[in-house]
Amino acid sequence: MTMSISLAPMAAAAPGGGRLVAQRLSDRLAELLAAQLDGGHLKPGDRLPSEQQLAETHGVSRTVVREAVHQLKSRGLLVSRQGSGVYVSSPEANRPLAFDPSVLESVEAVVHVVEVRRVLEGEIAALAAQRATRAQIAGLKRALAEIDRAEAEGRDGVAEDLAFHRAIGEATGNPQFSRLLGFLEQYLREGMRITRGNEARRRDFMQQVRDEHRTIVDAIAAHDPAAARRRATQHILHGERRLQQGGVLRSGKPRRKD
Repeated sequence: MTMSISLAPMAAAAPGGGRLVAQRLSDRLAELLAAQLDGGHLKPGDRLPSEQQLAETHGVSRTVVREAVHQLKSRGLLVSRQGSGVYVSSPEANRPLAFDPSVLESVEAVVHVVEVRRVLEGEIAALAAQRATRAQIAGLKRALAEIDRAEAEGRDGVAEDLAFHRAIGEATGNPQFSRLLGFLEQYLREGMRITRGNEARRRDFMQQVRDEHRTIVDAIAAHDPAAARRRATQHILHGERRLQQGGVLRSGKPRRKD
């Protein structure tokens, strides 16, 4: 049995940390149904109510229901049986990694993904410092030059910044880190556009970012894992602080001082 919830569109909020875009009804319905699966309200093998029943229960169109169900099918949570209907899938032993789409709805939500990145990139930088070859260190320096070139040409530098962090992952010698960072990029790209847009408004912010990037590369080149971990972690923390200073992100929980 499904639970009902209001799925009225949520309005976009002001720039000071509000929603980036209004969430689509189909996304909200997909989240609700996924929560019911996780909470045991719908169990493996249960038949999903019909499109019409779901539409009436939640006050949305059948098109919205169809899109939401399609999302859950693509995530392997639901399966169609020809001539019978849509059923809850049995749990897979190896379910693909996916983040809730709501992580892109607001600046604060993007920061949640950035926190994941902070934990990962500190350790990735430390491993890179232990294992990077001369060629990989040279590649990191070229990646920094590409960021500078993008800025000089008036571009946002997002692709170049992501490529720099991807190169650090490659310098660990562990291909799984490159795959993981590649997966995260779809969620980090919007956050990086926000942070780089904020930093581009102030010359001191841009210089801080350049300095932080270079200290990471210097620590990796010196094969100093502790320094690389510390500088990579501080770079992410300082990026969040710049968002607060630029008025993009509301100051929330107090952060520790470095």
